[in-house]
Amino acid sequence: MKDYKMRRGNRQMSVADAKEVLHSGEYGVLSTIGNDGWPYGIPLNFAFDGERIYFHCAKDVGHKEENLNFSNKVSFCVVCNNAVKSAEFTEKFDSVIAFGTAQKADDNQKRYGLELLIKKYSSEFYEKGVAYIDKALNKTDVYVIEIAKISGKRHE
Repeated sequence: MKDYKMRRGNRQMSVADAKEVLHSGEYGVLSTIGNDGWPYGIPLNFAFDGERIYFHCAKDVGHKEENLNFSNKVSFCVVCNNAVKSAEFTEKFDSVIAFGTAQKADDNQKRYGLELLIKKYSSEFYEKGVAYIDKALNKTDVYVIEIAKISGKRHE
């Protein structure tokens, strides 16, 4: 993977700050490539455990899974804390892009990833969420992104 230098280096975040954006971001955009050569970007919910990104989808179907079966190389983008500054013709934001490979989770990673998602999005209903996981486990796939490169940018 080529290592591009950030054009506005004064806006570059530390890796620690970039990981914090991954922890706090509400959703991200997963980008894949299909066997037809077309890119595909899809917004999705995700969880980050400090090292890996987890997301779920329907089992063995869909555009996203077809692309991941073709190539497991992905990029994942999160933007948060954004606000347009109209009078200044600019925008405030924190953004992160991670590059890596996505693999289908094994059984332990699958449950772990789904529980992370429950904790992130429905923590006040955790017990109910675990029961939901038990019912949906066989109808769901979970993918794990192993991050190879991460960078973040902040404009205040």
